[in-house]
Amino acid sequence: MKVSAAVDPLNCDRGLTLEETLSTFQQLLHHGGRSLTVTGGGERRGSTASQHALAVVVEMNAGEMSVLLPCQFSGFIPDDPTVMWTRNDLVPKSVHVQHKEGDDFQGQNQRYRGRTKMRPDALDTSDFSLTLRKPEMTDSGNYTCSISGGRGERTLEDVELQIKDQQVEVKVVEGSDSVILPCKTKHDLPEDTRVEWTRSNPELMLVHIYPHKSDQRKKQDGLYRDRTAVNKDLLRTGDLSLTLKHPTERDSGGYICTIYRDKDILRQKVVLQVKGWFPPWATALLVLLVLFVVSGGLLFHFRHYFMSVYKVEVDSGVESVLLPCKTVAHLPEDVKVEWMDSDDKKVHVYQSSSDHSDEKHQVYRNRTEMKRNLLRTGDLSLTLKHPTNEDNSTYTCTVYNREGNILLQKDVLLAVRVPQVEVDSGVESVQLPLKTTLHLPEDAKIEWKDSDDDHLHVYEKRFDQLEQQDQVYKDRTKMNEDLLKTGDLSLTLKHPTDGDNRTYTCTVYSREGNILLRKKLELKVKVPQVEVDSGVESVQLPFNTTLHLPEDAKVEWKDSSNYRKVHVYENGSDQPEEQDQVYRDRTKMNEDLLKTGDLSLTLKYPTDENNYTYTCTVYAKEQTILLKKQVELKVRVPQVEVEEGVESVQLPFKTTLHLPEDAKVEWKDSCMILSSEYQSRPNNRKVHVYENSCDDPEEQDQVYRDRTKTNEDLLKTGDLSLTLKYPTDYDNFTYTCTVYSREGNILIVKQMGLRVRVCQVEVEEGAESVQLPFKTTQNLPEDAAVRWEDSSYRAVHVYKNGSDQPEEQHQVYRDRTKMNEDLLKTGDLSLTLKHPTDGDSRRYSCRVWRNGWIRNKTVLLKVKGRVQVQDQTGDIRNRSSSIDPTPLMADQSV
Repeated sequence: MKVSAAVDPLNCDRGLTLEETLSTFQQLLHHGGRSLTVTGGGERRGSTASQHALAVVVEMNAGEMSVLLPCQFSGFIPDDPTVMWTRNDLVPKSVHVQHKEGDDFQGQNQRYRGRTKMRPDALDTSDFSLTLRKPEMTDSGNYTCSISGGRGERTLEDVELQIKDQQVEVKVVEGSDSVILPCKTKHDLPEDTRVEWTRSNPELMLVHIYPHKSDQRKKQDGLYRDRTAVNKDLLRTGDLSLTLKHPTERDSGGYICTIYRDKDILRQKVVLQVKGWFPPWATALLVLLVLFVVSGGLLFHFRHYFMSVYKVEVDSGVESVLLPCKTVAHLPEDVKVEWMDSDDKKVHVYQSSSDHSDEKHQVYRNRTEMKRNLLRTGDLSLTLKHPTNEDNSTYTCTVYNREGNILLQKDVLLAVRVPQVEVDSGVESVQLPLKTTLHLPEDAKIEWKDSDDDHLHVYEKRFDQLEQQDQVYKDRTKMNEDLLKTGDLSLTLKHPTDGDNRTYTCTVYSREGNILLRKKLELKVKVPQVEVDSGVESVQLPFNTTLHLPEDAKVEWKDSSNYRKVHVYENGSDQPEEQDQVYRDRTKMNEDLLKTGDLSLTLKYPTDENNYTYTCTVYAKEQTILLKKQVELKVRVPQVEVEEGVESVQLPFKTTLHLPEDAKVEWKDSCMILSSEYQSRPNNRKVHVYENSCDDPEEQDQVYRDRTKTNEDLLKTGDLSLTLKYPTDYDNFTYTCTVYSREGNILIVKQMGLRVRVCQVEVEEGAESVQLPFKTTQNLPEDAAVRWEDSSYRAVHVYKNGSDQPEEQHQVYRDRTKMNEDLLKTGDLSLTLKHPTDGDSRRYSCRVWRNGWIRNKTVLLKVKGRVQVQDQTGDIRNRSSSIDPTPLMADQSV
């Protein structure tokens, strides 16, 4: 489909009639599937997927290791696909990007650097879910998963992530019959709701699953078998609390209640503390225990016989690790011993007096071993060779009799530690250390790879194999001589940057291809950050070196947005013609920089659009890299937040600079427009213009006509603040004020973010009517049209040509809506909706049209059902445990 003009759901264009735009919207929706996404400087607008499909909600407690943001796709994947995760309230908004070639971290918001991950085969499996490591409170927000094929961008999923810091603490005395771990939500959950109780520390264990089917029972940790229960009518009552029988001190720890409803994932944390008790006779017993101190050594020796879960920790690079499992029980000869990991992969199988290698998962082929005469000795321990952090899992050893009944089951938690190497950006090189005392054969092969499986360095047949090296690492790696003799397999990586932040694996193979040694190392290149407030005249990106630099060296600064050239110094002078136009007349470097070693860059008038990582590279005449350093720039933009419905909001900006009388003051927004090629591009509408000592409304975009005001004598007082009348959620942008001299040179720039919270209206079902409020400036154009629509783009009410247009109304709303008389004169565009029901709970948008959208507003309506909610907690303090019965999620919709 071809669109002859730019299509702009955010009123950023004025080229189409109302009927043409609505028709084009329908075509685009049909063409693009669920939605088209157009973003502004703040929030997503009425034409995004979040307007017609409720966002998936994911709840997580702060402090957890990771959280998964789900995004599944069942449609056609374009030829040149790009999957994007974005968060539109941030600048830059990019959270994670993946192309066919792999992940792309250019332009990624710095707060997510090194914390996001997608499946490497995401484009093959259509599973675009995002894993966010170490979630923090500031990660709460709305995330958008979308796919682009080089032309259009299609929104696949909106995910609302809520990171919470609250948790419920439950205390109980050991010896109690049971304890209740509270977890409550709203009643009448769907039948396909799934509830999982897991234990988060000291290790992850599955405590209870609802529904508790027979095939899921096997997944439950053995420590909790036959000890857990939930209410039978939990879906009706919303009481998902867990009863844990016979609690002991080893049950102390953090428990997580996870609710899966449709695509929503809600979590709450409960911390259980089981205290031991000390009866009077225990004092006498303590004396007797002294006599049995020696027996403590025996208990330690046989600890594997008694422990339900045993934790094994080793460093990456060890030749093997032992997963202990011992029993004193006499085992018959026809038993089956099976080791499984937490992903239900078979690690090792022993049956009929022999190993069954054909049943092993390929990941564990030639890597596991059990002891001889294991049934006679009762030592069922497993040896796992060449463990890495990818083997981190809970391993379960299960013994079955001939009939398939479980005789014994033990869990072992394996944690392989990966050592981390940290360096500052700007160092000449970094060493990834690996030394071994193993005797390595002369024909061994050594292979260093990164976490994307690309070759850093290959040593084989006594020589480096540079042709196998990935081009990213060309001329940047080095290994020692006689490495096989000395056992020093360390790798030197030159000019490291944050792009090298990943896990590296060194593997040593024999001539036959068998693994002799494997070790992993994590590299962390720390990039210094420079933070300034929007409005400063300039910022310096510091870089000083003590290296002697040749006179013919070339110095080049680039940003992380497509590696645009920021500043180039060559042949003894600046090269402005090589500079990207974004940075023209905005950069400066010191004189004699090669002599002094001060390669710092000064950037004038920084804004949040300059929030990038900047890389300075020094080249020799032969284009070999002499030095490289990175600096991250963070320009803070102050935010103004107001409730919907305020009459006006002020965007403050005061300066002490002396401004000339003929200066021009221009306020612009950060609006984006969707072009005919379905690509978003900046539109930056003019909000207010002051020139020649007066306001210039002719240059103002019609969206802001009659809605803005600045102070008198603003150039004399230096108060350049802007007042915006009747703000709505459609005004959520970053606003930039720029002051120009008569010659057009920039004198000062400052940005201000505006966030107007979406209007929310609640009403009880059964009410006669509800009003969706919208008031704006008076005396709107007489030929303007007003359209209220719901989140499915159905016409709720249409007013044009001076009267209502009921024939354009969707049948769901026929005879149910009403608007005020003289609405264009009074500016009161509120809508009355009669007899609201639960089915009317959704987002509604009102738009005023006159050669383009000139007014917009969103109202979120929630119609509450008339059902009495009973208190399900009750008084449980008279039970055998002491519990705080506070509901975990009393007001959260599941």
